[in-house]
Amino acid sequence: MYRIISLFISSAVAVSAFGAATISGPDGKLLVSVDAGNGGVPVYNVTYDGKRFILDSPLGMVTNIGDFSRGLALSGVSEVNAVSDSYSLPNIKKSHVDYNANERWFTFAKDNVPVFAVQFRVSDNDVAFRYKVLPQGDTRSVVILDEITGFTFPDSTVSFMAPQSKPMGGFARTSPSYETPYGVDEPVGRNGWGEGYTFPCLFKNPENGWTLVSETGVDGSYCGGRLLWNGKNYTIGFPQEGEMNGLHSVTPGIPLPGFTPWRIVTVGNSLAPIVETTAPFDVVEPKYEASRDYTYGKGTWSWIIGMDGATNYDEQRRYIDFAAAMGYNSVLVDALWDTQIGYDRIEELSRYAASKGVALYLWYNSNGYWNDAPQGPRGIMDNAIARRKEMKWMHDNGIRGIKVDFFGGDKQPMMQLYEDILADANDYGLLVIFHGCTLPRGWERMYPNYAASEAVLASENLHFSQGSCDAEAFNATIHPFVRNTVGSMDFGGSALNKYYNAANEPRGSKRVTSDVFALATAVLFQSPVQHFALAPGNLTDAPSWAVDFMKEVPVLWDETRYVAGYPGQYVILARRHGDTWYIAGVNGQKQPVTTVIDLSFASPGEKVTVYADNPALQGSVKEVKLDKKQRLKVTMPCNGGVLVKVKQN
Repeated sequence: MYRIISLFISSAVAVSAFGAATISGPDGKLLVSVDAGNGGVPVYNVTYDGKRFILDSPLGMVTNIGDFSRGLALSGVSEVNAVSDSYSLPNIKKSHVDYNANERWFTFAKDNVPVFAVQFRVSDNDVAFRYKVLPQGDTRSVVILDEITGFTFPDSTVSFMAPQSKPMGGFARTSPSYETPYGVDEPVGRNGWGEGYTFPCLFKNPENGWTLVSETGVDGSYCGGRLLWNGKNYTIGFPQEGEMNGLHSVTPGIPLPGFTPWRIVTVGNSLAPIVETTAPFDVVEPKYEASRDYTYGKGTWSWIIGMDGATNYDEQRRYIDFAAAMGYNSVLVDALWDTQIGYDRIEELSRYAASKGVALYLWYNSNGYWNDAPQGPRGIMDNAIARRKEMKWMHDNGIRGIKVDFFGGDKQPMMQLYEDILADANDYGLLVIFHGCTLPRGWERMYPNYAASEAVLASENLHFSQGSCDAEAFNATIHPFVRNTVGSMDFGGSALNKYYNAANEPRGSKRVTSDVFALATAVLFQSPVQHFALAPGNLTDAPSWAVDFMKEVPVLWDETRYVAGYPGQYVILARRHGDTWYIAGVNGQKQPVTTVIDLSFASPGEKVTVYADNPALQGSVKEVKLDKKQRLKVTMPCNGGVLVKVKQN
């Protein structure tokens, strides 16, 4: 729970007494200014260390009970309050967080009647703000028709964003599902493919500062948002009309008084605050208690290599044996198990897996009237009665969790379905992974049994397209700076097959990245449940040092640090598990990258383990003794990587 250090001052301060009001972070570098603006259009701006990151940008909304976007006056400003919180989460990039911020409320009135208050929380690098919409007369509910909240960037700012896809397109009319390719270094002022951009969105300003924009705290009481270009700036966009087969409103409704989700902005002079931010989790709270101590960990799945035909009893039993040999604790049984294996034999498989120290995750179609995806099981997860009956069966048969696929859309009823699935699954002790889905928005903290979401152009595309294989390294250098900064990413990668087929024969898609690259992405891509794209044959056809590392690599992290990189070029991150640091990097450029890594947390003369590629992408592992400066020079070829394992002092 949050702790407010000073008393909240509820009485309004006369506008004439202060004009524009400000709030800064605890160290004073991050400053937010709020004003009524010209013509009564509320505005805010953000500066950091004297640099302009967000210029004057609009605040406000249009509702079915009034236009609260213009003709407003700043009628009240609270005192600045210090907020602190300390929490532990095993399933995010940092296991323990001490959150400190300053908070201030800015109340706006129209015709002398308060209409909403904006709650700002500002930490050293993060700005979070949301609206508290106030009752008007006897009105106790409101539909928000348009949110005016904007983000105006300095001229020459460039962006790193994934365009929103149009609704009811793609495979079996399942889009949008946050699976589009990122543009890099694109000038602001574009609108994606005409539908804006999915969160999170990364920007680099002309003064070499970085800004990440996203949202958090979205649950069944609101809709998911996106960024739209309006000709002047980016604003919050609501879902598209065509989502969910064109049914339901794109606008959210809330009771009054009521809150909107948090808009979050992270800024810094380098990418370190972006990579290391915990803003999506800092300002939300758990919505229910965990029904059990949930088990995270590593697992295998046959579908990424063997596709639908591999979902049969014998192959799943082989993958259970493979998981046990790797020391993994789960196997994901993917689509069509209901018809190709059957419920009785799934019970048998679960018993066999338990005898090997392995548990099962089962795939489900989200179903409903919003897509045409034929894969089963269908008609269960969208129906509360059927869903809870199924979950009881899973609980009784030792199933660890579910992977629910094919959602498509961010309308309020769809967000409610996500929440309902999570809440019901918790009642039966099940972890939940979402695929073909929206971005998680603080859900690791809000829902204790939430594991991860895809919400990215993930590993399945490597099987389907050689073009995706050719772009694998390029894309891998983007995700740690954008998608994976705000939530767990179920990518399903780290393949050691040379070819994406069960026989590992020269047909179909060919992997062009190195084995060291595969190991590095196991560290770079953060998710507390990792079903890697490994295959049983890798026990004999992959280098033993690669298999041994994949056996030991953690999936839970105590600390994450940015080391070096640039989205679309290369990335090096450091993650700590216990007393061991794993420094991982990959290169998506044609030319090699050579850099020096500071390992000052190790002792001079200490030996560290280095996994590296030669120019031909042939990997090797060796022990390297650190010099007195505790620095290590590394080189990554194109499509290659580097991995350094260091014991902390």
